[in-house]
Amino acid sequence: MGRESLAVESFAMESLASEPLGMGLAVVVAVLLVLGSLFSLLAAVGLLRFPDLYTRMHAASKAGSVGSGLLLIAAGLHALDGAILLRALAGFFFILLTAPISAHLLAKAAHHAGQRLHPISVTDQMPRERVGPKD
Repeated sequence: MGRESLAVESFAMESLASEPLGMGLAVVVAVLLVLGSLFSLLAAVGLLRFPDLYTRMHAASKAGSVGSGLLLIAAGLHALDGAILLRALAGFFFILLTAPISAHLLAKAAHHAGQRLHPISVTDQMPRERVGPKD
């Protein structure tokens, strides 16, 4: 059973490599997969290494959305189907539109709730809002 699946994979790779467009597409998909994985890894490292909530959210929203978008495009290209590629591109643009906005709103809510910046941060440019009745 294992030899048959290996033979099928070998045949598929040989037929893909025999066509110049197929090999080029395979290289593009591989590059997108590696870049998407690296951006996702950087987002994960940023979540672990950055000192406060705001910088962690920045890493997760920026690098995470680019990484997942590149992985979506690679999956869409690998499928060799226009409808799937169109859905992958729509998902990529949806992530690019929603992730930074949601991170901004969460950071604003955290700031309003009193979450402090780490001392290594340069400055807090957002004024403190009063919670409660005005005098």
